[in-house]
Amino acid sequence: MITPVLQSIVKPLTVEQTINSLKWFERAKTTLAGGISSSARAITTGRIPHPIYITRGQGSKIWDADGNKFTDFLLSYGSLIMGHTAPRLCEAVIQQLKLGTMFATCNMLEVELAELICDMVPCAELVRFSNSGSEAILGALRAARGFTGKNRILKFEGHYHGWVDTMAISNRPAIHEVGNIELPNPVPNSQGISPSVIQDIVIAPWNEPELLVKILDLHTIKGETEFAAIICEPIVANNSCILPTPGYLEFLRDECTKRKIILIFDEVVTGFRINSGGAQQYYNVIPDMAVFSKALGGGFPISAFCGRHDIMNLIGQNTVKHGGTYNGNLLCAAASIITLRSIKQPDIVAHINNSGKKLMEAVRRASYDFNVPTHVQGVGSIFQIIFTDDTTAPFHNYRDLFRADTKKFAAFWQALFDQGIYANPLGTACWFTSAAHTEEDIEYTCGAIRNAIRSLV
Repeated sequence: MITPVLQSIVKPLTVEQTINSLKWFERAKTTLAGGISSSARAITTGRIPHPIYITRGQGSKIWDADGNKFTDFLLSYGSLIMGHTAPRLCEAVIQQLKLGTMFATCNMLEVELAELICDMVPCAELVRFSNSGSEAILGALRAARGFTGKNRILKFEGHYHGWVDTMAISNRPAIHEVGNIELPNPVPNSQGISPSVIQDIVIAPWNEPELLVKILDLHTIKGETEFAAIICEPIVANNSCILPTPGYLEFLRDECTKRKIILIFDEVVTGFRINSGGAQQYYNVIPDMAVFSKALGGGFPISAFCGRHDIMNLIGQNTVKHGGTYNGNLLCAAASIITLRSIKQPDIVAHINNSGKKLMEAVRRASYDFNVPTHVQGVGSIFQIIFTDDTTAPFHNYRDLFRADTKKFAAFWQALFDQGIYANPLGTACWFTSAAHTEEDIEYTCGAIRNAIRSLV
C-alpha cells in the first residue's frame, strides 16, 4: 500500500486509465491462444489484470493504447540497446526496404555483418545467422555434437537457453522439484517435453566448482567424457543477474579444455550490451562457441552463433546441417550493422553502463536510508533488485533466489509503474538501459526508485 506521504507523488494507474488495452485484450482472447503471442506476456501489470498494449515508442519512451507514457527499462527484453526508433537504424532499414525485403539468397549485408562480429567477438572465427536466440542455441548445440560425436549436454540450474524442448529444462523449477544440490533434478519447463530429451541433459548448480567436478567425473568413462558441451549464461540474465563468482568462468574454461568439452556462452542477453565484445571480453574468458541475439538486431529479429573455425567449418562443409529461409535477412542485417557500429564507439557503451550504475546506486541509497534491505546485482546496463531480509548472504546460484521477497518486489514494481517507469514485472528478470536514456530520464527514475522504496516502509 502506498503510504500517505507518497499519495501526492505516486498516483495509482487504474483499470479505467487503461480501458483501451483491456478492450484489445478481450478482443485478442477470441483469436489468440490466451490472448497473447508469448508465454512471457502472460504476466499482468500488477493491480491491472490485463496486458498493456503499447502503440509507439521514441527514444527511451513508450506510449500505450490509452496515451499513458512510460520510460522504458524493459526495452524488448534488452533488444533495443539504441532505444526506440533510433534514427540511423531506421534510415538504414528504410533504404534497404526500398531495394527489397528479402531474397533467400546470399547477400552482401550478411557478409559485412559477419565481418563486424568476427572483429568484435573474441571467440568468433566463423559465424552463422538465424532468427531467434532459441534457433541459434540449437545450431550451436548441433555443431558441438557433430564435432565431438557426443550427445550429452551439461546446463546449469536456473539458466535459460530458449523455449524449445532441447534446453527447456530446469529454468525456474519450484523448490519442491529441484532435488539434491549435488545432483539436481532435470525439471522440464512445460508439459509436452519428451522424456527422451531430458535423458541427454545433465543439470549442475551454478558457481559450485567442486560439485561440478563431481558431476563431470560421474560422466567420465575410461578417461573420456560423455559431454559434447557445457552451456551457460556467463551472467544469469534470466534469473536476477546472478554473476559468476571470481574465477568461476576461468574454472569452466580450464575444465572444458582438459576434458575436451565444447564451452558455449549463451550471450543472447549479454552480447554487445555490457561491452562491445560481450561477457567473454568483459571477463576475458574465451569460449569455444557463443550465441547472440537481442541487442545484436537493435530491435529486429536476428541471431547468430559463432566460434572456432574447426567446429563451425562442419556447418560450412554442410556436414552439420543448418538452414533457414530468413537467415541473414536483409532488413535485420541492415539494422544490426548500424547497431554494432554504434556499439563499437566506447562513449556509447560507457553511457549505457553508467546509466545503469546510477540506477543501481539509487536503489542502494534508498534501501539504506529507509531501512528496506535489498541486494542489487549486475554490471550497469543489465541489473536486478532483490528484496531480502539477509543482505549478507550472497546470491550465487538459482536456489539462493528462494530467499527473495517476491511480494515486496511486486509492490516496488507497482509503485514504479504508477510513476511511469516500465520495467519487467518479473522479479527474476532484469532491468536494461539504452543509449537513448537521457540524464533527465535517469534523474527522474532515481527519484521514482526512492519514492517506491520509501512506499514499502
